[in-house]
Amino acid sequence: MKLLLTSSGKTNKSIEKALLKLLGKPFSKSHITFIPTAANVEKGDKTWLVDDMNNFRKLGFSTFDVIDISAVPKSIWLPSFEKADVLVFGGGNVYHLLSWMKKSGLAKLLPRLLENKVYVGISAGSMVTAENISLTASDILYYEDTGKIKNTKGLGLVDFEIRPHLNSKWFTKVNLPNLENLAKETPNAFYAIDDDTAISLVDNKIEVVSEGKWKKFN
Repeated sequence: MKLLLTSSGKTNKSIEKALLKLLGKPFSKSHITFIPTAANVEKGDKTWLVDDMNNFRKLGFSTFDVIDISAVPKSIWLPSFEKADVLVFGGGNVYHLLSWMKKSGLAKLLPRLLENKVYVGISAGSMVTAENISLTASDILYYEDTGKIKNTKGLGLVDFEIRPHLNSKWFTKVNLPNLENLAKETPNAFYAIDDDTAISLVDNKIEVVSEGKWKKFN
């Protein structure tokens, strides 16, 4: 299983090279499918989503498909996913994405699909891969009420959590002092990564790819 877990997608050459290494063939001979489902319930301007898509489009993939798993049936999204060499799960609301991954049946199919594909996560798309997504509901990190979350069970593709957007001007509470306090409250191992960092995994072998800042906790 190959995964590239990012904070903001393909933001630098190091992350691009890491994706190419996982892919094992040129972008021009590969197919990509972008899944924007997590962004559906986010309010306001979505320039960030368009930018995330464009950063991958500029790599020159043979085909670039966009599929919202909450909007179309399995008979439409599954052929696209099976054709793709890279599946990019975009950012937005973690719970909305995870809910639809389970509701659509994709969560059960992912282990088989990922036998010969690369999973790329952007923010929420990275966070859902964990066994537990408790960090998403932390009052320490968020500036708005996240509500009471009854189920924090993620996809279980990795045994650690991801906290994206470290030191971001858009997520001012996601800083090292707050994360140090959070680490005392949770037993889970997690990586805090900024927008220039990614976690690359090949069969559970972890490599941190970074042109920025990151830190592992617990």
